[in-house]
Amino acid sequence: MASDFVLLSDPVIAAIETSECGEPAVDAAGLRIDRREARYNPLLHFVRSGLHERLLSAEESLPSGVHLLLVEGYRPPAVQLQQFTAYVDVLRERNPGWAAERLRREASRFISPPEVAPHCTGGAIDLTLCADDGVELDMGTEVNASPVASANRCYTAALDIPAEAAANRRLLVATLTRAGLVNYPTEWWHWSFGERYWAYSTGAEARYAPLSTDQVVTG
Repeated sequence: MASDFVLLSDPVIAAIETSECGEPAVDAAGLRIDRREARYNPLLHFVRSGLHERLLSAEESLPSGVHLLLVEGYRPPAVQLQQFTAYVDVLRERNPGWAAERLRREASRFISPPEVAPHCTGGAIDLTLCADDGVELDMGTEVNASPVASANRCYTAALDIPAEAAANRRLLVATLTRAGLVNYPTEWWHWSFGERYWAYSTGAEARYAPLSTDQVVTG
């Protein structure tokens, strides 16, 4: 699949200035929360209040029997660094001839470089759709499927996925786009509001800077 989109590793993203608005990170109350990542990140259910409001609006607009399932919101910078470094190491082992810059670029198709990471601002979420009973809808790949493992089927616009999965992705895209969020094109599950990638995609000013763990807990 062609990659004619800007990756988080692109210098244009790091060049975007962030003017922190002071909006608090809040518990994502009113949304269904999946705890699969809780062993790595116990703060995954926190998001910025402005993003929370938009997610609640999106939840209300879904068809009867369909719900958002939040997998991860805020991610501490230390966790982001560990995950990014680990994936770079995986790519390096698979591709020993790749230079450091290519490793960084290719890794950013799956996890953001720490210095621009949307999750660290509280303005990004990983999420999927589920039914009333909590069973996840078919989205073509699992949440957090890497480009390598999924043969790029994790890309939001991937064509080689089942028709039902494609319809579910279209529903997710339409719902969250109406709510003012933007998608990271290599990850159908990753959406954001207020941070650098959202600012790049919309032309608006970035309003969320990275938050320390203490800022989230006390916010």
